[in-house]
Amino acid sequence: MKLTSLVYLVASASLLAGSAAFAGEFGTADEAKAMLTKAAVAVKADKAKALSEFAKGEGGFKDRDLYPFCGGPDGLFTAHPTLTGKSLKDLKDKTGKALGEEIYATAKEGEVKEVSYMWPRPGQTDPVQKVSYVTKVGDQTCAVGYYK
Repeated sequence: MKLTSLVYLVASASLLAGSAAFAGEFGTADEAKAMLTKAAVAVKADKAKALSEFAKGEGGFKDRDLYPFCGGPDGLFTAHPTLTGKSLKDLKDKTGKALGEEIYATAKEGEVKEVSYMWPRPGQTDPVQKVSYVTKVGDQTCAVGYYK
């Protein structure tokens, strides 16, 4: 009986460890919202430093598939791991939705709102549902997205 209990315990622990590793593979809605809050504080404190850290994924601003991105008043990305300097305002999702325009229209100073769209996970090509939390911080429109 003790051996059976031990086998069951080890099997259960392995299952739990495996599901915990899988669950932690991607960022969650709560983690995305928390990162956006942290990013907004960083932009208010030192915009140039914050935007540089966002683009480089430094300062705790890169966690699995979570990262902040921002666009300036001219509609260009001011911070993004791969799109800095390109147009955020003209960005469309993989179904043709005017994603960038919606982000700019939705973002409000002091508020966190959601924008949903279809986008591939990093390293993949098939689009999946993604939600970005968006806010405005001074002249920056910033967001952090997570995949559903």
